Amino acid sequence: MNPNTITVLLVDDHELVRTGIEHLLGSDPDIEVLAVATSGEAAVELTAQLNPDVILMDLNMPGIGGIEAIKRILRHKPDSKIIALSVYDDGPIPHQAINLGAKGYINKGCPVNEMISAIMMVYQGKNYMSSAVATNLIFSGKESEKNAFSQLSERELQITTKILDGHKISDIAGSLSISSKTVNTHRYRVHEKLGVTNDVELVKLAINEGFLTN
Repeated sequence: MNPNTITVLLVDDHELVRTGIEHLLGSDPDIEVLAVATSGEAAVELTAQLNPDVILMDLNMPGIGGIEAIKRILRHKPDSKIIALSVYDDGPIPHQAINLGAKGYINKGCPVNEMISAIMMVYQGKNYMSSAVATNLIFSGKESEKNAFSQLSERELQITTKILDGHKISDIAGSLSISSKTVNTHRYRVHEKLGVTNDVELVKLAINEGFLTN
């Protein structure tokens, strides 16, 4: 391996997405995908073992998820350079990832040259955000405090994201290693905080708030 090559840990639970990104990054001679992980737990372990230069972290995954993985990685390796990958350009998720210490944030639908640029810049110690995310963060700074979903706790936001993605309560409980009763307790609190009475209303609110695209 070229000593100047940037090593990347790719974290994504969708095989098609993961394989596609790995193939695209493989076209750049200055980047090597050192390893791939399919969960937040695996990302934490592989980071400790391999010490990659840059971590591409999907945020919405089974298990502890990307947000919690970022927190755990930076707790043990505070200098880790993490780029968050997500389908969300707006809402509380970009704010949360950046506030936790991610050095970059890009949309999964971005062109490969933008992803490569993000990796290069973060490796060099700079921050990188896709233009849509940067614009939203700039113009929604004060408004984000008014966003309905910004009032949720980290666990509530994690569970809400999974509910919006169509996961069953039992599946959410299993992936987070908590009981279904605990999931339902958080779900009730989310409904109460957001002023909705069921998951259909939750989806409608998420679309209206720009937290979920229809």
